[in-house]
Amino acid sequence: MEEFLITIVRQLVDDPDQVSVEVEENENNTVLKLSVAPADMGRVIGREGRVARALRTVAKAAFRNNPKPVYIDIVDKAE
Repeated sequence: MEEFLITIVRQLVDDPDQVSVEVEENENNTVLKLSVAPADMGRVIGREGRVARALRTVAKAAFRNNPKPVYIDIVDKAE
């Protein structure tokens, strides 16, 4: 799962080496915590959140056979 998201996001950012995904699973869902370089945060979120929404839509379609829902959370590396 995380490799799929990393592959897509690396194509969008200026610093692909800073892209990382942490997977958190609980009994109800799976959360992919995406972090990028601070300078690339705007590229991943996009104008009015369009890129982030598109990433979430693609992930929802790609992982539709997963038994638990998959969510993408874009986090700041400072957290």
